[in-house]
Amino acid sequence: MKKVLPLAIVVIAVVLLAASAFAADGRTVSYKSGDETVQAVLYTPAGKGPFPALIVIHEWWGLNDWVKDEASKLSDQGYVALAIDLYRGKVATTPEIAHEIMRGVPEDRAKRDLHAAFEFLASQPNVKKDRIGSIGWCMGGGYSLDVALQEPTLAATVINYGHLATDSAALAKINAPILGMFGAQDHGITPDDVHKFEGAMKQLGKKIDVKIYDDAGHGFENPNNKEGYRAEDTADAWKRTLDFLAATLKR
Repeated sequence: MKKVLPLAIVVIAVVLLAASAFAADGRTVSYKSGDETVQAVLYTPAGKGPFPALIVIHEWWGLNDWVKDEASKLSDQGYVALAIDLYRGKVATTPEIAHEIMRGVPEDRAKRDLHAAFEFLASQPNVKKDRIGSIGWCMGGGYSLDVALQEPTLAATVINYGHLATDSAALAKINAPILGMFGAQDHGITPDDVHKFEGAMKQLGKKIDVKIYDDAGHGFENPNNKEGYRAEDTADAWKRTLDFLAATLKR
């Protein structure tokens, strides 16, 4: 056991370093958001396009390595993935800092940035303009819904435990099919909230697929969430995500 444990630690370290290095292969791009110039990290699949595309929206921590890894993995699946930065380069390392930065993001600026990301992807010659979707986690999950609310031609939306809406007038504007993954132990976005959202969408005749994981809480898909990470639920959520995106963006 004394020999095996150090070897296991070395293997894990190598894997983590490889993942971070792989994510760093993304290309930093700049584009206009209103009067401002913003930056994001763009991941492009190998091969000849055009490809479907995704706006990838970070958690309240900011555009960190984990989100870049997720965008890179999505690119491996055949999607141009644009990992946007709503924090303008800031990355939080504690919940207190994350909360402070998140509260400092003006709502109108965030929505403008989301629209700018959509327009940027639509302007790329290697992107299928009618096959652009959005995906986000935590805070980014809520913003993923916001993209669907404000972009009538969005083709797919994935919400991972993000804030929801139930106003029928707002939800009526959504044309994109929605996939949502939530935790039954989430005290911020409760199963009751999810059911109300799902019911309102179905009443409007919208396409929605929701999964609530019984033993999961908020942030269960991020392995950096040491106490709340649920590996099996994460694997299931990833499979559901890939199946959903293939059915909506690759058809």
